[in-house]
Amino acid sequence: MKMNELPSGCACCGISRRQFLTKCAACVPAAGLLAAPKRLHAVDRDARVKIRIIYSLHGPQQTQPDWPNIGFDFQPVMDRINKELARRCRGFDFVTSLATGPEQAKKILDNDKSANIDGYLVYQMNCWNRVVQTMATSGKPVLYADFQYAGSGGFLVYTAGFIRQKAPNVGFVASSQIEDLVEAVKCFTLVKKGGSPAEFVAATAKVRTASTPKPGNLACEPDKLKTISPKECLRQMKESRILAVRSQESGPAAPIMGIPVDKVSFAEVNEAWKAADKDEAAAIADKWQKTAQKIEGVSRKTLEESAAMYLAEKAVLKKHNANAISINCLGGFYGGHIHAYPCLGFHELNNEGLIGACECDLRSTSTMVTVTALTRGRPGYISDPVIDTAKRQIIYAHCVAHNRPFGPKGRRNPFEILTHSEDRQGASVRSILPAGYMTTSLEFEQSRKQILFHQGKAVGNDPNDRACRTKLAVEPVGDIEKLFGEWDQWGWHRVTYYGDLKDPIYALAEEMGYKVLEEA
Repeated sequence: MKMNELPSGCACCGISRRQFLTKCAACVPAAGLLAAPKRLHAVDRDARVKIRIIYSLHGPQQTQPDWPNIGFDFQPVMDRINKELARRCRGFDFVTSLATGPEQAKKILDNDKSANIDGYLVYQMNCWNRVVQTMATSGKPVLYADFQYAGSGGFLVYTAGFIRQKAPNVGFVASSQIEDLVEAVKCFTLVKKGGSPAEFVAATAKVRTASTPKPGNLACEPDKLKTISPKECLRQMKESRILAVRSQESGPAAPIMGIPVDKVSFAEVNEAWKAADKDEAAAIADKWQKTAQKIEGVSRKTLEESAAMYLAEKAVLKKHNANAISINCLGGFYGGHIHAYPCLGFHELNNEGLIGACECDLRSTSTMVTVTALTRGRPGYISDPVIDTAKRQIIYAHCVAHNRPFGPKGRRNPFEILTHSEDRQGASVRSILPAGYMTTSLEFEQSRKQILFHQGKAVGNDPNDRACRTKLAVEPVGDIEKLFGEWDQWGWHRVTYYGDLKDPIYALAEEMGYKVLEEA
């Protein structure tokens, strides 16, 4: 075999390399096509595959609130990845760099013009550091990887963009298993031996789908879901009201899907917090201490301040005759405009059939108003999802969730009170939601008259300490590969409900003149 040739086919199939790449995904891990021939491991350095690993992150030790959390030490993680790739990828040389954004990425790219780099592995370690986009302009093969519960937001949004653009040189890996990363890295051998970047991308997709488990048993526990008619739902939406707490502005705002919206200032919420009855707040804190399965890192003082915030939310809702409130919690808390996180208050509101929604995300808030009405009071919760192909799961992560998934009169599930994950301050909720039930995740978008929709069977709760506290793990119904496709158009948030809502959502969409877009 010449040094610049690939093996002509798969040992078990006797087909050509091109046929192999398109037709024989099942043989990829076993056949060894992606490993370099033995003679490539000799002293000929030009024959070795040279890959630059770029870690896209703020810094080796995280000094600011963000996923995975303040104080997180990335160095052991990076050291492990470097060690495992060097050990498992024979015939490869790896060089590593760190980049915070496009400027540093551009310098790396410029310096590599004379470095004989064969390709790039870009690891998204924090969510929104834009590094992979610059490396993609190199024209060389790029493997894009997610450090899950750390870089997942940017990874999903940016990957969806590459898919939509049909980027010819960017493959991706979204797995919690190092073995899946290794097999994807081995695909760089194809380009070294004369294959195109497009063939590299196809090979990474074959490896990814071959290592993704087949769908499990998606039969679900019985769930006596009752919904109202689409017309009644629309009537209740018009009778609802959302309070948007984003800044110090106050006054009416444009309605969303017929739901009235009022802007409320941070100052008004803060005054209501200060005016909250101290004895009543103490009683609520007592209740949380008795009912929470665990309280960790949260003082009694913080519990009482969180209870006062819940009372403030209730007071402001009553004052404005509203049933939904969404607060720019991070901006308000870090800006000193509010002095307690609203998380535990939202937890209580959602348990009661009202709406407490995170981050002043009004699209998700209006989705919650709509679907809670449709389901006669069932609560949903906003999440920042993570996709793990190694488990064939999507995990809905956030620091707020209810613990009455079947409605205000339904059974409770255990919950814990922990600090807010990103900054390890305040109080937030880990809800240990029940497994075995069908869930529906969606977003309504009035500007496009669309409803984004997917479903999955709840299979567990991930206790990983990185990122947000509640992490409901679900096996999606449908094609998990398709589930990577819409994040660039819809953003990171999804709202998840317990129940098979497919028929009611399609009926409501028809009444509203909306189209349902199934993303899996």
